[in-house]
Amino acid sequence: MSFSYIVKSEITKNTDISRDEILSMISAIMKVSGTLSFSSSKLSFKIKTENPSTARFVFKLLKDHLNIHGKLMVKRSSSLKKNNVYIIIINEEMGLRKLLVETGIMKDDQEVFSLDYSIQKTLVRNDALKKAYIKGSFLGSGSVSNPEKAYHLEFVTSSQEHAEDLMGLINSYGLSAKVISRKNSFIVYLKEGEQIVDILSIIGAFNSLFEFENVRIVKDMRNNVNRIVNCETANLSKTVNAAVRQVESIRLIEKELGLARLSKPLREIAEMRLDYPDESLKELGEMLNPPVGKSGVNHRLRKIEKIADELRKGGI
Repeated sequence: MSFSYIVKSEITKNTDISRDEILSMISAIMKVSGTLSFSSSKLSFKIKTENPSTARFVFKLLKDHLNIHGKLMVKRSSSLKKNNVYIIIINEEMGLRKLLVETGIMKDDQEVFSLDYSIQKTLVRNDALKKAYIKGSFLGSGSVSNPEKAYHLEFVTSSQEHAEDLMGLINSYGLSAKVISRKNSFIVYLKEGEQIVDILSIIGAFNSLFEFENVRIVKDMRNNVNRIVNCETANLSKTVNAAVRQVESIRLIEKELGLARLSKPLREIAEMRLDYPDESLKELGEMLNPPVGKSGVNHRLRKIEKIADELRKGGI
């Protein structure tokens, strides 16, 4: 069961909504997942979905709140997944023409038949209606990735005008949705975890929101631990490589010159490094008498490496 399926199943459980919210929601669903047909001077409209809870939800809203008794059909999908496709059919005898006008899909002009792909302002005139429209858009064509895998939420629509209006509606909540084209569709999408959480809150998917947040927190903690481990591993590798290089330089000086030729501070740290090749600079400094800080130890060892470099070049 996909995360999108879980979210849609959750938000369709709430049917305690006003008629205005229902019109906003139905308008969004019809615009992103509907098909209008015109034959023999008759209009008909089909709403398609692969989510059974969405199909039941829309059918119930139309019947119980808008007095539209649509026809519900179930077909086998032709896609590779072979899922069921649920189709709600509404015709003129059922009150389709009035519904098209009320949902802002068809302009109220008896002489000229024209469609409106924009989001009608009256359908999103307040916060509750805005949220209802976004919720309907998600039910109609929305999807959200499993947060374990990726952070991605999108809405699909066939109209660029509608996609840009929907993007503007979403971004009115301080989000940063974007629009891209994909084949013959337009995609309104979000890719940031925090903004997807905001959308889940807007559409009322609070249980899914908590699950999403739990996964996100665990992922962030895991990523932070990995970063710390990687950093510590890199630092350890750097320290070990430096110690090996220092020992090699000291052995070269010992062979070519003898450590007695070094100044007392350099000779002391050279002998200490040979005796304790695995200790850190700080620990080496603490073992000297008197103790020397990390930077002081590093300074002395750099001098020793410089002398070794001169020997390698034949300069001493």
